[in-house]
Amino acid sequence: MMKLLKGTKIYSILTGNCPVCQNERMYTKRNPYDVTSTLTMEERCSHCSTKYKIEPSFFYGAMYVSYPVGLIFAGIAFILSYLVFNLNLIQTYLIIVLVMFATLPIILRLSRNIWINLFMTYDKTRSIKNRSVPKFVSPKNASIK
Repeated sequence: MMKLLKGTKIYSILTGNCPVCQNERMYTKRNPYDVTSTLTMEERCSHCSTKYKIEPSFFYGAMYVSYPVGLIFAGIAFILSYLVFNLNLIQTYLIIVLVMFATLPIILRLSRNIWINLFMTYDKTRSIKNRSVPKFVSPKNASIK
């Protein structure tokens, strides 16, 4: 399913891949729940050399994106708990708080992914060029295809 979306902003936003070549993850660790490195990003894409932090404090803008993303998560929690499962308002409130706390790392990463994708676009030529030689091929045989 995700392969069908390759080349779109949605693919880069959902996977956390480079917005330009979409061949490499932007984050140093895949798991957003590793709290020591939730927002730790690579400086550049090793495939296309795109610099992720365009300017100092670039990702402060992601705070503006995180608010509506958080509202979507909270809204889904409200609809499910109050309207579908018919819980009372106090139980619904507690579920919303738990959902917001539990999904905070995902919301933070999604916000950053959306923010950087507002400023960068997929470039198919950069996706193909600069392909690194596979690790199993020795430098002597690198020209063999």
